[in-house]
Amino acid sequence: MQIGVLGPLVVQVAGTSVVPTAAKPRQMLALLAVNAGREVGMATLVEELWDDRPPTGPAQVVQTYVKQLRRALAGAVDVPCGAPGPRELLRRGHTGYTLDVPAPAIETEDFARLAESGLRQAGLRAAGHGDDPEAAARLLRRALGVWRGPVFADVRTGPVLRAEALRLDEARQEVLEARMTADLRLGRHAEILGELASLAERFPFQENLHALLMVALYRNGRSWQALEAFRRLRATCARELGIEPSARLQRLHQAILSSDPRLDTHLADVDTGLVVL
Repeated sequence: MQIGVLGPLVVQVAGTSVVPTAAKPRQMLALLAVNAGREVGMATLVEELWDDRPPTGPAQVVQTYVKQLRRALAGAVDVPCGAPGPRELLRRGHTGYTLDVPAPAIETEDFARLAESGLRQAGLRAAGHGDDPEAAARLLRRALGVWRGPVFADVRTGPVLRAEALRLDEARQEVLEARMTADLRLGRHAEILGELASLAERFPFQENLHALLMVALYRNGRSWQALEAFRRLRATCARELGIEPSARLQRLHQAILSSDPRLDTHLADVDTGLVVL
């Protein structure tokens, strides 16, 4: 079975999609898919599907959706003797239901495995002692390549799936920043400048992105634009949040003003006030 949520929902059995067109069964399948192999309790299903406004007899409605999903599974798989059927693939447990498929290929697990390996190579995991920016950039780029679009792109999401989407988006953001940091360490400031500028525009409060952009601009001989990037961030923080940029970013600003020679090679750790590269 193929399971993917990093973009439009994908649940395929033997190459055949079992994703329903109706919104609520699709939403329920998305929740079961992102928890494949783990039981999702009835209370969680009801919270996701209806939040705090469930219908009368929500368990019966959930059972109706389960029947629809099992019919889709039955239509997608030619069950040989002894192989699990629809009721085994979508199994009722003590408190809810489990999408219990043998050896599924799960997109989020591929992303997590590649991301963890890349972050270790970048020296960003306590368990890893790597300092190989080339390997880190390669692995992190592969992790980001698993994504096909926004999480649950074609699924109506309730509170449970929204929380899961936020978790996955935060993980992607960490990987993206680590990959661009590795690229900067490898001297690829010109190649990633456009991407950094676009991301800083999309995420105006992400200080790490702005710090990386400022360094890339400086290394491309555009100090004035690096200073302008700081000025815009400072104005946005003051206007929208009533705060100043962090002391770390202000020290980076001062380093650019003074043409600190460390900006041309490697940067020290956070305690010295620059950027981890």
